[in-house]
Formats: sequence, structure tokens, C-alpha cells
Amino acid sequence: MENTRPPWYSIALLSATSLAYELLLLRLFSIIQWHHFAYMIISLALLGYGASGAILSLTSHRLLPRFAVAYISNAALFGLSTIGCYLIAQQISFNPEELLWDLDQPLRLFLIYLSLTLPFFFVANCIGLTLFRYRGEISGVYCADLLGASIGSLGIVILLFLVFPATALQVLGCLGIAAAALAWWELKHPPRRAAIVLMLASLIPWFLPDDWLSLNTSPYKGLNQTLQISGSRVIDEYSSPLGLITVMESPQIPLRYAPGLSLNATGEPPQQLALFTDADAMTVITAHTDKREHLAYLDQISSALPYHIVKPEQILILGAGGGTDVLQANYHGAGQIDAVELNPQIVQLVRQDYSDFAGGIYTAENIDVHIDEARGFISGSNQHYDLIQIASMDSFGASSAGLYSLSENYLYTVQALREYLAHLNHDGILAISRWIKLPPRDTLKLFATAVDALRQSGIDEPDKRLILIRGWQTSTLLIKNGNFSDAQINTIKKFCEARSFDTAYYPGITIAETNQYNILAEPYFYQGAQALLGEKAASYIDDYKFNLQPSSDNQPYFFHFFKWSVLKEILALRGQGGMPLLEWGYLILIATLIQAAFASMLLILLPLCFKRFNDNQRSGHISYGRVGCYFFLLGLAFLFIEIAFIQRFILFLHHPLYATAVVLASFLLFAGLGSAWSQRYTQSQLYKFGVNRAVKGIVLTGLLYLLVLGPLFSILNWLPTAVKVIISTMLIAPIGFCMGMPFPLGLARLGEVDPDFIPWVWGVNGCASVLSAVLATIIAIHFGFATVVILALMLYALAIVMFNGRWGVH
Repeated sequence: MENTRPPWYSIALLSATSLAYELLLLRLFSIIQWHHFAYMIISLALLGYGASGAILSLTSHRLLPRFAVAYISNAALFGLSTIGCYLIAQQISFNPEELLWDLDQPLRLFLIYLSLTLPFFFVANCIGLTLFRYRGEISGVYCADLLGASIGSLGIVILLFLVFPATALQVLGCLGIAAAALAWWELKHPPRRAAIVLMLASLIPWFLPDDWLSLNTSPYKGLNQTLQISGSRVIDEYSSPLGLITVMESPQIPLRYAPGLSLNATGEPPQQLALFTDADAMTVITAHTDKREHLAYLDQISSALPYHIVKPEQILILGAGGGTDVLQANYHGAGQIDAVELNPQIVQLVRQDYSDFAGGIYTAENIDVHIDEARGFISGSNQHYDLIQIASMDSFGASSAGLYSLSENYLYTVQALREYLAHLNHDGILAISRWIKLPPRDTLKLFATAVDALRQSGIDEPDKRLILIRGWQTSTLLIKNGNFSDAQINTIKKFCEARSFDTAYYPGITIAETNQYNILAEPYFYQGAQALLGEKAASYIDDYKFNLQPSSDNQPYFFHFFKWSVLKEILALRGQGGMPLLEWGYLILIATLIQAAFASMLLILLPLCFKRFNDNQRSGHISYGRVGCYFFLLGLAFLFIEIAFIQRFILFLHHPLYATAVVLASFLLFAGLGSAWSQRYTQSQLYKFGVNRAVKGIVLTGLLYLLVLGPLFSILNWLPTAVKVIISTMLIAPIGFCMGMPFPLGLARLGEVDPDFIPWVWGVNGCASVLSAVLATIIAIHFGFATVVILALMLYALAIVMFNGRWGVH
């Protein structure tokens, strides 16, 4: 006989597995393609929930009499599809760089999008059916759903520390099928022994061949490009939530990695091993040599300039990677070096696994290696430095293709540069090297950011504290805590002349002194620097064909250069080499929005329109407008706040995956507790009182956080990560608790008015969530996180109006 209690445990396990799967897809697509696919993944996951609501609204009366069979079947299909649909998506060849000139690419993206939606469709069917079947227990079911998802968001981070992503996928496939077995047991569905058979079947994904699960990374990523070198091979791989580290050697044709090496250089680097993070972002470990002349190449790159101006005793290197910048500092006779690297696996490689190869560079007496994020380390440090060195930490290929345009980067914001400058000794220098793009983008945007940072620091004449030079591939910007002297400027001129580097800006420069070696049609970098220092800098930024607006902690999209006004001009250059001028990450986000809107209309809105028409013939007593708007607004607002907090907390937790896991887990945990608490309002039918109270809490807390989060993060940024995770959880607790109430209270009230429409609003809410995940990111890029939060609070306020109105006949 079927159990009268909801299947709490299987709901929690399904939710945990689906959320873990969503985050795992984020990790997998960072390896296969690039980080900006995270937003597409979140959106497509929610598309499955929205489509489920649409289907259930049309089929629920046929499925409810067979609830146990339908529930168990969908749970089993979820487990099977987690791996199956991923394997299908892997077979669809998609290259974002061909999106606008290969008409097959949008279709392929859409097929990937839909194939990966299926697992979430099946798990949403389980939850939606349960909400409808046990509508008297809505708060409890929703609580189990949210608490399970909270566990899953943290569990996947722990799992990824233990196993490779492909193995994690197998684990989730096993758990999905195990959830079906657990449901069979919970629902007391006959024959009970079949649950044991299904549990044994859950082990099947574990025995799939390794070849099936191998990652088909983009051929345009750095690792695959480098593996085209004859004789090159992968010799080691390490994995964690921070990235998949691949170690590669090329014994036949030696690697020679020295970005921006002067064309006048006569020497070449010693033997090197390449390190790739997520198949891209290459750095190297350089072999130890006793002959100093073998390292002379380190003086032939633009980042060597500051060592010719000052003799630093205290040096800070941010983004130490494989140790090239540390090697360069030692070559120039540096004193004490603090080297900061985010990924502990890279530090372990250089310090332990390949220590003999690297000559123990990370264990030298003058080196202190810190496993930390740049902003976090410097916020918690009282040390002052003669030189702070930030080398380019992204790959040239991805950078030039605009594939970092959606990555939140707090390293190059105005606030970040002010922090670096505050940690310089008098006459100390901040040196930042970047890849060169043409027409100029990165370099000029960084220059504009430096000008703003100096002015906000109270410097009236920033022009006297800036130096900009460029080679054929890289540029280096120097910002001094003091004015550059005439002697130092002469040294800079000699440094550039000896290496055929161009001076783009120094105090007193003339146009005749620029564009002499790496000749461009116009001295663009000089012109840009002069304009950005002038009185008409704002007009120059507005008129420039790319976005040069300095990035801030509120809009930390340093690599977002796209302007819609230039799209037509770039498209006119199609077939003439103009496509690299587009920012592909941003365009993929827009493509995702378009596809999400189309898929939402096709899979959600159209079926629901038929549902509405048929039900109008039946009753006509439900207020579709108010009911639909209420759940639509909740879907938009909940995700707006969630996405904004994820992006905002990256500044505090310093890694996208950590921020996503902690913020999601905290929101879901406390929203689940809020849902359970809302049961007391349901039992006394105080629906309006409960919703009004919850929304007031959301609005007040949200407004408070807009004021205090920034200063609070600045104060607490120095704390260890574990402590910051606890603080993050405590900060999210009150707003998350309140956000967990409006949805179950709305469903409970709808159950009183017309329970048949519970699947319908499940679909409407899913539709809003599909669009909000992408819209929140677009709004944040253009207007900042604060705007996203303010809009969310306004949507919650409007939801109260919809809820307090008449829904129908009670």
C-alpha cells in the first residue's frame, strides 16, 4: 500500500544530486570550453524545472493515480540521464568563435542546451508531482527540496577535492539511481524487494569505460594547441575544485615560453614544463640552471623594467604560478619575496613534485609562498613593498578572443589598485603587465583604471606617476608612489631602446618618441594615454569603439569591452579578419538569453496557454494575472538576489566555485528553514501576514546589505577562508530565511483557491527563473550588482501587491 507520508529522503537526495550536477557542469564546461558557460548552465538547469511545470500542468491528473510509478520512473531517468545526456552533449561539436559565421553553431549550442536540460526536467517532475500530490505538506516538501540542494552544493566541492570531474559524474549518476531505489522503499511500492535490485543497478555508472567519460576540450584552448607540437605529451594531471592542472613536456621541440620577449634577445629560456589550468591559462616551470646567462631572457621582457628603476628589497608577486616572476626577481638580485598563488596544487608542484627540476625555487630562504587570493592577501597584510608585480595571468588566445569578458575579476578594479598603492613604500612601484590587443583595449582600460585610482587616492597630478611601455606582444604599466624623476625616465628610455620596446607614455613624452619599433598605423597607445589624462577623458571613453570605463568592485568585468554601437561595423568586417574584435563571452550570454526566451515560450508558455484556455471553459474563477505574476515575480527576484550575491561574494571568497557553492548552500539551507517555519502561517491560514512579514524582512535586509557589504568585506578580507565561509553563511542567513517563505505560502494559498493550478505556477516560476539567471548577469555587467539587488527588492515589493489582491473564490 502506498505511503501517506511524502518521500522526504528521496526528495532531499534528488535535490542534492541535481544541484551537485549543476555545479559539476559548471566545472566541466570550464574545462571543455570557458568559465562564461556557467551562466548558460544555470539557465538551462532551470529550463528543465520550467518545462516540467508546463508538462505537469497538462498531465498531472493522469499521473497522480500512478504517483509512485511516475515518481520512481522520473528519479531513475534522472540518474541515467546525468551521464547519458552529458555524453550526448560531448558529441556535439561547438565552437563559440564561429558562432556568427557558421550557421550550424547556434543550432549546436541549442542542442547542447536542450540535451543537458533533460536531467533537470526529470528531477523537477519528481518535486512538482510531490508538491501537487502532498499539497497539505507543501512547506515540508519544499523544505526537504531546499535542504537537500544545500547539502549538494557543498558536497560537490568536497567530492571534487577527492576525485576527477569525470569520476564525480559517475558518482552522481549512481546517486540519482539510488534515489529512485530509496523512493521505492519510502513509498512502499510493491514489490519491495525491487528496491534492492534498483539499488544494485545504481552501481552501473561506476563501471562505465573511462573512454566514454573523457573530456573533449575545445581544440582552440591552449593545451590542445600546444599538444600539436611534435613529441609533446601530458605527463601529469591534478584536479580540485580550483581547476584541472595538466603538466606537459615537449622533449623534441623544447618549449620556449617568454611572453613579449624582445626581438633583440639572443638567448633563449632553459628547458621548461608547461602547466595548464582547465586546459588553458598556461604558465611554466623553468629548469634550474647554475649559469646566470641562461636566464638572461628574463631581462628581455617588458616586466623587467621596474628592476632597472629601483633595487627592491621587499617584493610582492601576485599570481606566482610556476615561478617565472620569482625567477625574474632573483635574477635581478631581489631581496625578500612574498609570492602569492591561489591554487595550492600549483604550489605543491613547484615546491615538492618538481622541486628538483625547478631548483627548489619555492623553498629558497628569501621566498615566502602564500596560498591565497591577491586581494585577500593584501587586505590582510601590514607589509609595505618596494615593488608589487602583477604579471598577466590569463592566456593570450582566450584573452584576445574575449572569452574572459564575463569573468568577474577583482584584480584590476579601481579599489584593487588603491589597495596595492596603499601597500607601497615611498617611491615604491606597482607593475602590471598585460597582453596587447589591437585595437588597444586591455592596456588602455588598465591605464584609465590607474588614473582613476590615483585621483581617488588624492593625487592631483597622476600624469607624473605613470609609465607605459609596450613590445610586440605585451605591455607593462608602472604606477609609482611618488613622481618619476628625470633620471628614472632616462633609464626607461635606454631600457626600451636596447630591447626595441616602445614608450607609450611617460611624463613629458612627445609624439615623436613613440611608435618607433613595433610600428602601428597610429601611435594609439600614446594617444589613448594622453586623452585619458586630459580634461576630456570622459568624452574619449564614451566615443572609443570599445568599453574603457574603469572597472569597480560593483562592476568587476575588466575584460568586458563590447559596445553595441560597434557591432554593425565589426560584422561588416566578417571574412576580413574582423571577428576577433568581438567579445565572444558576452555574445554567448546574449545568445543564451535569446535561446532561453525561445525555449521558455516553446516549452512553458505555449502549453500553459492551452491549459489556461481549457480551464477557462471549466471554471473561470481563478485570477490568472495576479497568481501568475506573483510566482513569476518570485522567480525573477529570488534568482536576481542569488546571482548578485554569488558574484558579490566572489570578492570575499575569491573563487567562482567557492562563492557559488557557499552562497547557494547558505541560501538554500536557510530558505529551507524559512519554508519549514512558514508552516505555522499555513496551518492558521495567515498567508498574507506571513508573506508580508517575509518580504519586509527581505527588503530591509537587502537595503542594509547594499550599504554595509562593501566596507565589511574590506575590513574582513584578511581572514582565513574557513572563517570567511562562516561569516558568509551568517550574512546570508537572515535574508535567505525570509526568501524561503513566499513561495510555499503562495502554493498553500493556491491550494485553497484551486489546487489544480499548482503545476501551472510551478511552470511559471520556472520560466521566470530561466530568464532571471541570464538577465541578472547582463544587468550586473552594465549597471552593477547594486542595481540587480535593488530591482530584486522592487520585484518582491510588487509581489506583495499581487499576493494581497483577490486570487479567486475561496
